[in-house]
Amino acid sequence: MNQIFNYDNGFFRAVNKMVDGLWVSILWMLFSIPIITFGASTTAFYYAVHKSLRGDRGYIWRCFWSSFKSNFKQTTKIWLMMMVIFAFLFVDSRIMYTYAQQGSKIGMMYFFFLILMVFQTVWGIYIFTYSARFENGFKDTIKNAGIIAVLNLPWSILALALLAVGTLIVFISPITVTFIPTVVMYLYDILLEKIYRKYMTKEDLEKEEALELGNHF
Repeated sequence: MNQIFNYDNGFFRAVNKMVDGLWVSILWMLFSIPIITFGASTTAFYYAVHKSLRGDRGYIWRCFWSSFKSNFKQTTKIWLMMMVIFAFLFVDSRIMYTYAQQGSKIGMMYFFFLILMVFQTVWGIYIFTYSARFENGFKDTIKNAGIIAVLNLPWSILALALLAVGTLIVFISPITVTFIPTVVMYLYDILLEKIYRKYMTKEDLEKEEALELGNHF
């Protein structure tokens, strides 16, 4: 009987994980409402999932808020820049689409702008998750995230597919917005951490392993 109500047993740990998963999804949505904070919120989302939800190191709120504050300035600048670029690409794609409907050859540029928008989406996935894991300047973060995305193209396509599937599920059933974002971000952490570890120094890897090992005791 005591084992049943032991908060360290598998059942209660699973329940706590589910509650934390719902909580971090809600935090992400709330902090993304102003739109301009979406970049900082997404960075904090990934950090909280990596450190607290998957890594069992710290509480969800503390991890989320700590990352949000420390990365706010840089990730907001990046997000605003990305919004401007995406708006430019979207408008150009619509113009080219109109030309294509009229039978003009220049309308084929529609596909070029569409590909650029897709790549920017993938780039954004890497930028904000990279920002959560590494401390780099504005230019280095953008450059490194882009390079990593290209060098790991098959995984980048998978990351895009996960985002597309998650978005589709939420579109079909809006109530799932309370947990699907966390599911997608959790899968990102599994996928992207394998990639990011390839670019970490030996010292950083040793620190990570020490933290993970200490977490099992």
